[in-house]
Amino acid sequence: MDHSSLQSTLRELHVFWRSPRFWGTFLAIVLIFVVTGPYGTMESMPTGKRFAYWLILHAVAWSIAILFSVFADALLRKSLDRMFWRMMIGSLVAALPIGFAIGLVDYAFMGDPISIDSSLYRAVFALPLCALFCFLTYLTMHRQIEQGTAELRLSTSILDRLKPQNRGTLLRLSVKDHYTEVVTSRGRELVLLRFSDALREIGGTPGLQVHRSHWVADAHVASLKRDNGKILILMRDGTQIPVSRSFVEQVRRRFG
Repeated sequence: MDHSSLQSTLRELHVFWRSPRFWGTFLAIVLIFVVTGPYGTMESMPTGKRFAYWLILHAVAWSIAILFSVFADALLRKSLDRMFWRMMIGSLVAALPIGFAIGLVDYAFMGDPISIDSSLYRAVFALPLCALFCFLTYLTMHRQIEQGTAELRLSTSILDRLKPQNRGTLLRLSVKDHYTEVVTSRGRELVLLRFSDALREIGGTPGLQVHRSHWVADAHVASLKRDNGKILILMRDGTQIPVSRSFVEQVRRRFG
């Protein structure tokens, strides 16, 4: 997982933990299980123990499902457009660790032996519940998650995507196949990022897009140069950056 995906994951987790709607839904589900006492818990457990059992079981299961859903949302964002399906995949994968976690809770409260077969059985049983959890969570939380993700995109700096040793003053950006080459005062690095997205992450660095494949920082421009009728930008490190016709007037006003 790259740095930006990790940031996105942490931001989404924060959206969950601070949401009154999420906690309200969680407590409502717990109370429903406590009052109805499914799976024999009404007969086998007094009210206090039943409340503790379902509270701990749901807290563990929901935490695992949320972690897997949020990680899947971050990791699959480039492959799947719909947030719902990204979260659903993560939630269904979470059924396996949830099955083992439920086994531990059952052992703590009822002394049921833990085995691989019983844990796998619980995991299969948890699959439809995980799907239902994802559906309910998406209905109640998707707008808040999308808003949080949008805020993250606005606040992310292109420098955050670089290795620490390459983070310096931003000098220029260039397209290299499916990558964006980021050149700083401390080095250069290829980042798997669309050029248009990279331009949104330059922050407050003064600069100008001079070509569909190039952006330059104002402070790193040395002069303009004409070569066979074409305008080139001479950078302070000696690099020559072509200027496309659609940007010539802007470049002349800015650097001429």
